[in-house]
This record gives sequence, C-alpha cells and structure tokens, in this order.
Amino acid sequence: MRTRSCRRGPISSWCRAGFSYGDYLRCGAIAARAPIMDAVRRFAGRGGLVLGVCNGFQILCEAGLLPGVLMRNAALKFICRDVYLKVERSDSPFTRGYNAGQVIRVPIAHGEGNYIADGETIARLEGEGQGGVALCGADRRARSGLERQWRHNAIAGVLNERGNVLGMMPHPENHVEAALGVTDGRGLFAGLVDHFKQAA
Repeated sequence: MRTRSCRRGPISSWCRAGFSYGDYLRCGAIAARAPIMDAVRRFAGRGGLVLGVCNGFQILCEAGLLPGVLMRNAALKFICRDVYLKVERSDSPFTRGYNAGQVIRVPIAHGEGNYIADGETIARLEGEGQGGVALCGADRRARSGLERQWRHNAIAGVLNERGNVLGMMPHPENHVEAALGVTDGRGLFAGLVDHFKQAA
C-alpha cells in the first residue's frame, strides 16, 4: 500500500495521495474519510497544491475536493497502456510546464477511471477550463474511440476552481525517465518546480 506524502516549501506546499485501502468499498471512499483528509482539506483551503493521481484522483473526488466521481471503466475491465492527452490550459501550477493544446503521451493503469458528473458540472468544467487534461486518440485528435473510458467529453483530469487541486487518472510520473523512452510527464513536475521557485 502506498501512503500519502506531504512536503512543505518556503511558501507553498504540495501533497500527493496514492493507492490506499484496497478499494474494498468504493474506489477512494474509505481513504476520503480517513482523519488525515481533514488536514488535506485545510491545506488546500489555504492554497496549498494537492495532486491526486489515479487512486489519488478518486480520493479527491470522494473527499469533496473535486467534483464528480470515478466509476468502473465502461468495458468493466482493467486497462494498462499509454494514451495521448491534450493539455487544455497552461496557466495552473500543474500545467505551466506545457503549452495549452499540447498533446502528451502518458500511461494509464486502472479499473475505475470512468469520470462521471452531472451535466451542469461538466458544462462548468469545460466553460471555466477546469477540465485540465482531455483524452486523445493515437492520431492525437481529441474525443476518439478511447473516450469510452471517460464517458463525459473525454475528461481524464480535473482542476478545482482555484486551480490548486488537480486530479488525473493517467500517470505522468511514469514517463519522466529518458531510459523508458518517453519523457512527456516531465512537464508537470518542471512546472511545479518553476512555481515553487517563483513563490520562494
């Protein structure tokens, strides 16, 4: 079981939630009710950066830090492969290492990655640019057949209104080493480093 880690910088801080509690009840539901999440909510409320990847995204939704929920994949099967993502905006601490509209390649590995929200929430996410990353197909066009795993407008990641909480199902941290052949995930972490340098 991976545990959460928090690090504090001179002005800003960030937390990352990983796999927890085995998803026995519902993905992220038990972890979202753990006492530590009260501290995470307070931290986010003060403007601290919170990044939830995969199960971390599920936890953030279940904890009310992000809208919507993550449900079983549409095909009801675990999926593990690389996908293409379109970065919808580049003005947040998490996405500033990319250009808006840039397409990156990152892996997914999940059984509950189907983002669900009501129509009003989806319209607000898209209208306010809170859908931080959207799924693309192998031809790098958005909203391909792969979006079946993300039912609503191929949303694979969501920012909160303030822009300091990001949840995403794909794993950018797995594509940062040149030895693995793909380094598209580096932009997220490079952007965070730049953000902290400017905040110091």
